[in-house]
Amino acid sequence: MRSSVRPSTSTPTASSTAYCPPPAPSCRRTGPSSTPWTGARCSATAVPAAVAAAGIDPAAVVGIATDFTACTVLPVRGDGTPLAESGLGDRPHAWPKLWKHHAAQGQADRINHLAHQRAEKWISRYGGKISAEWQYAKALQVLEEDPAAYAATERWIEAADWIVWQLTGVETRNTCTAGYKGIHQDGHYPSEDYLGALHPGFADFARTRLEHPLSPLGSRAGSLTAGAAAWTGLPEGIAVAAGNVDAHVAAAAAQAVENGRLLAVMGTSTCHVVNGATLADVPGICGVVDGGIVEGAYGYEAGQSAVGDIFAWWLGQGVPAAYAAEAEAAGEDLHQLLTRKIADQPVGGHGLVALDWMNGNRSTLVDHHLSGVVVGLTLATRPEEIYRALLEATAFGTRTIVDALEQGGVPVHEFIVTGGLKKNALLMQIYADVLRLIALAVSAQGPALGSAIHAAVAAGAYPDVRTAASAMGRIDRAVYRPDPARRRRRRAVRRVPAPARPLRHRPRPADAPAPRHPQPRPDRPQQRGLTHVVTH
Repeated sequence: MRSSVRPSTSTPTASSTAYCPPPAPSCRRTGPSSTPWTGARCSATAVPAAVAAAGIDPAAVVGIATDFTACTVLPVRGDGTPLAESGLGDRPHAWPKLWKHHAAQGQADRINHLAHQRAEKWISRYGGKISAEWQYAKALQVLEEDPAAYAATERWIEAADWIVWQLTGVETRNTCTAGYKGIHQDGHYPSEDYLGALHPGFADFARTRLEHPLSPLGSRAGSLTAGAAAWTGLPEGIAVAAGNVDAHVAAAAAQAVENGRLLAVMGTSTCHVVNGATLADVPGICGVVDGGIVEGAYGYEAGQSAVGDIFAWWLGQGVPAAYAAEAEAAGEDLHQLLTRKIADQPVGGHGLVALDWMNGNRSTLVDHHLSGVVVGLTLATRPEEIYRALLEATAFGTRTIVDALEQGGVPVHEFIVTGGLKKNALLMQIYADVLRLIALAVSAQGPALGSAIHAAVAAGAYPDVRTAASAMGRIDRAVYRPDPARRRRRRAVRRVPAPARPLRHRPRPADAPAPRHPQPRPDRPQQRGLTHVVTH
């Protein structure tokens, strides 16, 4: 958990951030791990520490806002008590399901099949597929695998809203998570007739476990209770903003609230958000919600299920001990070492093709059964070459998303990055070469600054999020520009079409002619192994 104190102006002198690490690692499936209530309790340490580091009087704080990675959802009792803390802690499905919980893919497949079969209007708003990461697939899994836990679940709530419940003492629901993760479109959730067709016991899911008035982003959800004031050290009664998602809230910090400014929040995974003036159905995206990022625009979301996690996986699995010793001797971490070793390699020099599906594919295939690929390995392939291929794979994954948005009628004029991965200069340059101009958000903690902006609006310091973002957000433009020579080189490397769907093996009939292999062309340089994927 990170806690940040920000002034309600662009002056950075009073800013401070404190970090409270979780006590246990995240869990891919269901089970005890880092939990939302861990975050709430951690606030008792992180919030006072951030206030003290900022050197301000706590009485000067006028508002507080929070954000959470979505869809992280938990079953609770009617008073907000987590099911896992109400005598059912020995049941895995009583625990929260983190955003990266992908065990409900089967339920997601059925949700999508039935929606298309019935021509449900809302399915096109989610790129044609509801993700296994979202609320309905996870809840349906609980119902089917542990009916008792489902029956004891009186409310099914995003962690972003649950945290606000702990701060204010009242349940609220925000338009962002309800729209993107809760299939709330045009004022309605999916019908009971549709939900009942999935499972008879699921018919009343939305009405009994989700239904609640929605709070617009930047609105005041309530006031800080005496109890919450005691453990945060903040004044009782100050404004508490409606909950929000970490990626979407960061758009304000990066001044990416205007149409066409696509923000990529790059960390363990990447979430892409961009506003548009019109409603468009874009195949393969996570969703489009009216006011999902900022009021007065249609907010589009897409994402990659793993980015930083892929790089960390390779460091943990594929780097020999000698590299670790070399990094330690040079005072570097392994990321810095591999980056230095491979930074000057020409485009296509490693001869590898990689797909960034190590944690499934969120956009645009929306299939978490998919797995990653690295092709072209030889006995001469070095660890840093695979590292670079993985960096490039994530860049081309983002390019696929940008292309889908633009082809679907959502213009992208700027590409803005925030999050921990922006510190890797090689990665950012690769993205610039594959995409276009990249501008970096100034704040190292984009979501924390974005939450502070929403808190300022909820407290009445600004009339709306756009105005607050203009005053409090900051961005460096043109930090990384596409390199003309590398762009020309990418065009010269053999063009390989991106698959429109997962590749499936099909046996060649016995009477089929032998495949013809292309002959080398003297006008094109030959690469060892396979050449790099190029989609532009």
